[in-house]
Amino acid sequence: MNTINEIEVSYRHKIPAPFWKKIDTSEDAAELLYEYWNKSTIGLHESFKVLLLDNSHKVKGIYEISKGGITGTLVDVRILFAVILKTLSTSVILSHNHPSGNMQVGEADRKVTKKIQKAAQLFDVKVLDHVILAPDGSYYSFSDNGIL
Repeated sequence: MNTINEIEVSYRHKIPAPFWKKIDTSEDAAELLYEYWNKSTIGLHESFKVLLLDNSHKVKGIYEISKGGITGTLVDVRILFAVILKTLSTSVILSHNHPSGNMQVGEADRKVTKKIQKAAQLFDVKVLDHVILAPDGSYYSFSDNGIL
């Protein structure tokens, strides 16, 4: 006799209820991401995080996908989508920091964004933006600059 294993999906909000705000602009996203970024490491190494949103673009959570070195971090798209799908997020904003404060978009930044966008289409998930943060709180938005 075959046994069917059930898979249980559970999810808890990481952000307190007062911060479940709607993200309308790249500035909204950058402010929230910067608020929850570790200020003691933002200038030391790159990290890649995803801002998880519901269908109304309200924040469900922020999840750190990877930590890297001074000039880069690797993004495992499988881990990223495991988090997105487990949280039933319908749209996301990608983010990472540039410890140097240089807001120039690198070729690696463009490639990983395109790769994630392509995968997101398969799951009907919208990639709304990719925000790069600097240690001083300034940011660069792919969407605002026509890259996304």
